[in-house]
Amino acid sequence: MNLKQEALHYIKLENQKVQCKLCPHECIIDNGSNGFCRVRDNHDGVLYAASYGIVSGINNDPIEKKPLYHFHPGKPILSVGGYGCNFRCPFCQNHSISQMATNDFPNLGEYTPEQIIELYKIGKNSCGIAFTYNEPTVNYEFVFQTSILAHQNDIPVVLVTNGFINPEPFNELTPYLKAMNIDLKAFSDDFYRKQTGGSISPVLQTIKTAFQKKIHLELTFLVIPTLNDKTSEFRLMLEWIASNLSVDVPLHISRYFPRYRLALPPTPEETLHEFYNIATQTLSYVYLGNVALPEYSKTQCTKCYATLIERNGYYTKLAHITSEGNCYFCGTSANVIF
Repeated sequence: MNLKQEALHYIKLENQKVQCKLCPHECIIDNGSNGFCRVRDNHDGVLYAASYGIVSGINNDPIEKKPLYHFHPGKPILSVGGYGCNFRCPFCQNHSISQMATNDFPNLGEYTPEQIIELYKIGKNSCGIAFTYNEPTVNYEFVFQTSILAHQNDIPVVLVTNGFINPEPFNELTPYLKAMNIDLKAFSDDFYRKQTGGSISPVLQTIKTAFQKKIHLELTFLVIPTLNDKTSEFRLMLEWIASNLSVDVPLHISRYFPRYRLALPPTPEETLHEFYNIATQTLSYVYLGNVALPEYSKTQCTKCYATLIERNGYYTKLAHITSEGNCYFCGTSANVIF
């Protein structure tokens, strides 16, 4: 058990119990136990961030891998992963790190926020630091302290998250965030409760808050056959995005493949095409992910339809777009940050 870093956002109860206030689960944790995320441990009535500084992976990834298509396209980003998650998705692609408990941690070295900053400075041409791979908000203390230090060094911070976090800790973190990709796993609370163990309302609130605070925002929707592939529900999602955010928020529609405990067949490409066509009737920037279809990955001008950015896998080519993120021909903004 890592007893180096006391957790933020919790209250002490009787009989050495504590209640975590980081995410909407608000777990009441007995002495000697941990919460739903498995990485926040109660030791003698004090809650500890047990995974603090323990890194499951650290790499220079293409920014498109997050996926972020409108934030420094074509650039690498220092990507840092930890352990744990506050969801229990049976289709999780990173279950080997997200579904681990404190006692499952392999014997890996630990990093300090200062060391992460130094690694960023060593890297060439990186556009920032991304907290990704597992659910970064359950490693809140490490993410928070590293983000503050990054902000002091003018380093952009990116969060790739499920969005299931309470408003108070999220609001404390937002001043240090430049971009986010948030998974919108369905537009049904029933799906969230059955498939993730969470609920949709806090996720929608996180998305709205990020947009209102002018953090660059992109959304990812993984289409899973029979579970969240009703077009009527998808249309409601699109209407919510357009009404509460903007039609210019990029949406990544991603193909499901069997993972972890879910053995359903992969999403048919025909379904992806259908969802893409539906989404482009409402939103300006729609992309297909987990599928080798470059024509569905390019960014086009919403006014003159010129191709602004071409993508093939993680290879990105800037075509007819200015350094200000505008169409070279007609000057229309493409909501791209360089």
